Amino acid sequence: MYNLTNLMSFLFTGASGFLGSHILSLLERKYVISTVGLTPKDDYKVDIARNIPAFKESFDIVFHAAGKAHSVPKTEEEKQAFFDVNLQGTKNLCTALERSGIPKAFMFISTVAVYGCDSGENITEEYPLNGTTPYALSKIKAEKYLEEWCAMYNVKLSILRPSLIVGPNPPGNLGAMIHGIKSGKYLSIAGGKAKKSVLMVQDIANLVPLLIEKGGIYNVCDSYQPSFRELEMVICKQLNKKLPLSIPYWFAKSMAVFGDCLGEKTPINSLKLRKITHSLTFSNEKAMREFGWKPMNVLKNFRIE
Repeated sequence: MYNLTNLMSFLFTGASGFLGSHILSLLERKYVISTVGLTPKDDYKVDIARNIPAFKESFDIVFHAAGKAHSVPKTEEEKQAFFDVNLQGTKNLCTALERSGIPKAFMFISTVAVYGCDSGENITEEYPLNGTTPYALSKIKAEKYLEEWCAMYNVKLSILRPSLIVGPNPPGNLGAMIHGIKSGKYLSIAGGKAKKSVLMVQDIANLVPLLIEKGGIYNVCDSYQPSFRELEMVICKQLNKKLPLSIPYWFAKSMAVFGDCLGEKTPINSLKLRKITHSLTFSNEKAMREFGWKPMNVLKNFRIE
């Protein structure tokens, strides 16, 4: 049991998502949490993309992790869904807070996708926001809206831009890699030398207490940037599988050109090949310098399930 008398009230959107579900129990030790989401177990069951929540209380801290990601839109309707959830959902949340009470601090989970980079090394928070996908643009617009809203109401705003988030049963590209290795349908390309920034999901929870008083914009990722081959080795060891075959770049390139003709469903196309064979890493130096934050080593701590 915890002493709840001195704990701050904490509103958590997206608590049932991949990030939220892994850090909720860690945050519950420090805060009195109310959740907003689409599941029966949420305290406020509401679709913030379409509706303005009616909160019965005010909150000291808002942690806004609800969002749409991990899909490539094929239609205009699917593109619009990113803006409905990531931008309009944020606006609806803020309208609700104007009615129930303005928080002291607001923390927004954005993404490194706002930079719009397919490759690059140690990209910092000063890099321009050049993202052009619906996902990136919706997050950029939500960031800008929150900067104006929080300035207007004197709320301490923190914008976190995580890299690839790692934890048990991950979604997105990492989940696809695990599934491919498990089913024997994964091929490594050109030795898997490209490096990627990754982040243990628990590390975001460790940042929350540090952000309340300070605010700011921070890239969040591990200090060590593993290669695809290193991630493959960790996954194969846990699955008790042999390392996947590595095919040469020229062969993968010819497969990718063929894949370009087949559309989105193909396992490899030129865009996917570029992402797999080019390093894309981000600097966490600002968060480490300002907070003394020490992220966990992903290769040592990652458990796939």
